[in-house]
Amino acid sequence: MNHPSRHSRLSREAVIGGRDPAHLRALTLSAMASHDRGRHLARIREAGEGLVADWLDFAERNRVGPIVALALLQAYDDAPPLSRRCSDIYSSAEARMAVLLEELDACAARLASEGIPMIALKNAGIARGIYPWPGACPMGDLDVLVAKERFRDAHRLIVECGFHLDTRAPDVEPADLEHGLLGGGTEYRKETGGQEVWFELQWRPVAGRWIRPDQEPEGADLVERSVPIEGTDVRLLNPVDNMIQVGLHTAKHTYVRAPGLRLHTDVDRLAHYQRPDWEAVAEMARELTISTAVYFSFALAQALLGTPVPDQVLESLAPAAWKRDAVTRILRTVDVFEPNERKFNRPGMMLFTAMMYDDTSGLLASVLDTSPDELGWRYAPRNLRRGAKRVYDIMTRYQRA
Repeated sequence: MNHPSRHSRLSREAVIGGRDPAHLRALTLSAMASHDRGRHLARIREAGEGLVADWLDFAERNRVGPIVALALLQAYDDAPPLSRRCSDIYSSAEARMAVLLEELDACAARLASEGIPMIALKNAGIARGIYPWPGACPMGDLDVLVAKERFRDAHRLIVECGFHLDTRAPDVEPADLEHGLLGGGTEYRKETGGQEVWFELQWRPVAGRWIRPDQEPEGADLVERSVPIEGTDVRLLNPVDNMIQVGLHTAKHTYVRAPGLRLHTDVDRLAHYQRPDWEAVAEMARELTISTAVYFSFALAQALLGTPVPDQVLESLAPAAWKRDAVTRILRTVDVFEPNERKFNRPGMMLFTAMMYDDTSGLLASVLDTSPDELGWRYAPRNLRRGAKRVYDIMTRYQRA
């Protein structure tokens, strides 16, 4: 059970502290923020021209180079200091996104021709249907969702579009259709337009290693509730579902692991360009018992980017004060910036992940690879077998954290 506090916000100081270069960190957050854009751009102009070279280096290292380059172009009316470098950074990202979105549209059209709705998830959906500047939506792959009962058909059609099964983590997720049907999705790769395009076809909307299936919305329900995007067969999650999905996805990356800082723009951009019914978001989070996980996604966006998440929503989702303080201290230690650095060792990762559950029964159910409804003695033999396999997997096959 959650124990709300009247002080449910996180402070930026508590999250990032005074790490150097503090001025570049603050400017980067201004460049990323969607809300009160004019004030943030004015702050960028006031910072002066002498730091632009160092700032662009910092931004590229933190995987937000196109976002900062766009902010500089906007702040200086397309003529910022180092304008050629800014233009090159943004134009390169925009060209890559054009290739990715063309492939997204082509796959959606092929699936639609056989009656299969395809939803673009996370940054793919934001870039295709919500955010006006796709070049400022850097991403490594395209993530899409289809109903499980059409997964085999969708696989066949994706292959027809020139993609082939592949994997970036063969020890965890083999390039195998049957494994994808069991685990939640499959990966594909294609070389086109001078770009390597990775495509993730999913029937589970998140499929994190610590997220139980019963903690995710049903994929078929999400498809049914999805909304169209004008000018394409690609579809988008509705505003409430979208906010829940990106909140879970940010938590899946423990808020700091690669791609790191950029993750927090997802909540911020949805709050600005596809504002949800926040009370419905909170209600769904409580029903799925993911209040703690999405609380930190929402509270971090508010603290870092000024995202207007209603205080009563944070209040209703906030975990106990001790947990909130403990997680905040860990995030400050591992740093929300510098995504290329190792953030956790295995025990640290396991401890942090354990704190994401709303209650002990949810944590125990995840350890035993079951649901909270099946923790009784009658299920003990099966749970112990599955739990042993699950713990072995966690202890031996964690990817780089």
